Amino acid sequence: MIAVVDYKMGNLRSITNAFDLLGEKVVIAKTPEALHKADAIVIPGVGAFRDGIKNLQDLGFVSSLEKEVIRNKKPFLGICLGLQLIAKKSFENGEYKGLGWINFDVKKINPTGGNFRVPHMGWNDLELKNGGGALFKGITKPAVVYFVHSYCLQPSSEEAGEFITSTCYHGGIITASVEKENIFGFQFHPEKSQNTGLTILKNFIEFTRNNAQK
Repeated sequence: MIAVVDYKMGNLRSITNAFDLLGEKVVIAKTPEALHKADAIVIPGVGAFRDGIKNLQDLGFVSSLEKEVIRNKKPFLGICLGLQLIAKKSFENGEYKGLGWINFDVKKINPTGGNFRVPHMGWNDLELKNGGGALFKGITKPAVVYFVHSYCLQPSSEEAGEFITSTCYHGGIITASVEKENIFGFQFHPEKSQNTGLTILKNFIEFTRNNAQK
């Protein structure tokens, strides 16, 4: 069972519909207690970092997420804002502390040259890095996925680069996905990325099942 965290940020229907299409049972976690029963946890979301982290705190999800993802090693998937929230900090309209699970900061996209607009919106090719990680298994080149964002992850140390599994180019190199043990994150929207996105979500389901059998 996969729990999708309802922290009042963004439409949950598209990601739940994608899992439903793949035949996977999904529950909407409206309380922290719902995470304890789940085999895996997903945080989707669109909107401002400040509001997202505040909602997680106010609704009591932070300590439960730490317990289930960091200590109990349940598979975790962060999508768009859900990815950004696991960074150390964000510089979106101020400076805000994130969950700190990965050594990245969230900064505004600053494209150079060409006609690159912000927000970065639409389809873009991925360049797989560090072998692509577990969730890009079976993805054929070129992998094209859908983005909607104005901020992105930037490594805050040289070592953090080893967790990047894909990038794209939008007037500069953008971190498109990361993987660290049981933690996965995508700046793009797999649930809106047609067959490529469904393959990624299918791989996450498989990873979750294998993890539950250990």
